[in-house]
This record gives sequence, structure tokens and C-alpha cells, in this order.
Amino acid sequence: MTIRVLLADDQSMVRRGLRLILEDQPDISVVAEAADGAEAVFLARRLRPDVCLVDVRMPRLNGIEVTRLLAGPGVADPLRVVVVTTFDLDEYVHDALRGGAAGFVLKDAGPVLLVEAVRAADAGDALVSPSVTQRLLRRFTAAAAPSARGPGRPLSERETEVARAIARGLTNHEIAAELFISLSTVKGHISGILPKLGVRNRVEIAAWAWENREPDGP
Repeated sequence: MTIRVLLADDQSMVRRGLRLILEDQPDISVVAEAADGAEAVFLARRLRPDVCLVDVRMPRLNGIEVTRLLAGPGVADPLRVVVVTTFDLDEYVHDALRGGAAGFVLKDAGPVLLVEAVRAADAGDALVSPSVTQRLLRRFTAAAAPSARGPGRPLSERETEVARAIARGLTNHEIAAELFISLSTVKGHISGILPKLGVRNRVEIAAWAWENREPDGP
């Protein structure tokens, strides 16, 4: 099936470049473009694309505000939003993911990672540019008290392995390959982890894994 994508960026040349990259893929189609945040929210709610690619700095509403409106806590039927930006700032990453983003990708990360981020979001995964993943998660969890985020129910050994793999930035397919289990089994473990930790997405699973990591890593 074709993944329907909405592009939101205030620069027409950037939108054109992103469209060329995405529509070069047989399974991705760009269904709309928005030049500012308010237009992005309007079009996303009307068209219900599978994935929204949103720049951070836009007129009227910025990408963080757009993300919260489309995918944030309290949104009844959230959309999948991937933030795409040139600005590698921790506060942007933190706010985007806290706001419900299903990914954070730098524009200079290259077309392969951009396409992977769209596919990951469509599949229910979250992808963050590798250059910011570990730094992000350390900062993301630095202010949280570990005792406040302990699991309501303990994770199994396998669930802990999956959580740590998520913290390292692996997608579901990569976790399946590394742990020699099926993709459906990975998804089943993640479905079990979410209620045990009391979190709503894999980014918060990653944050928990960093807070409760062993001395050598997540």
C-alpha cells in the first residue's frame, strides 16, 4: 500500500526537494504541501495523511506546535508526525518528541534516512537521526527522577532487551534481526512494555531504558 505524506515547510525549494526524494520511492506518495504551520494543521486534519513531515521553523505555527496539535497528548485520533529540520538543537528534539512526534530527522542526514523515517512512522516506529539519538536520550532523561519512572510491573528479560534496543535507536525490523525473533513478536513485546511502564510511545520507552541503564549502556 502507498504511504500518503504531507509536507510542511515554508521554503518551496525544500518542499520540492523532499517531494522528489519521497516520490522516487514506489510506496510513497506526497498528497499535499503546506507553506506554514496553520495550513499544515488544516490540511492534515482534512486529508488524514499517513505521515506528516513538518519543519520546525514555520510562520503562524511552528513545527512543535503543529506536532502537539496533530499528535500530542489528548489528541483523540493522532496523526504520525516526523519533524525534519536543519536545526540540531536539543530543545527542539525534546519538545518535538514530548509533543508526540514519531521521529526527528536532520535535513542533512540524507535521502535514505528520510525515507526510512517515513516508513518507520507509518509502521508505528520512531526514528531519530543517529547523530542526535544518544545525546538526546541522555538529556531527555537527565531531569527525571528514576524512582518516578520505574515500571508499575517489572519487565521480563526479553522485554528489557527490547527496551534497551529501542534506546539504541533500532527499528522493529532491526530488533527482530538482532534478537532472532519475528517482527510480530517484537511488536507484541512493545505492546506489553507500554502499559507496564505507563508510557505512550517508544520514545518514552527509550527514556525509561536510559534512566534505568546499566553502567555500560542502555
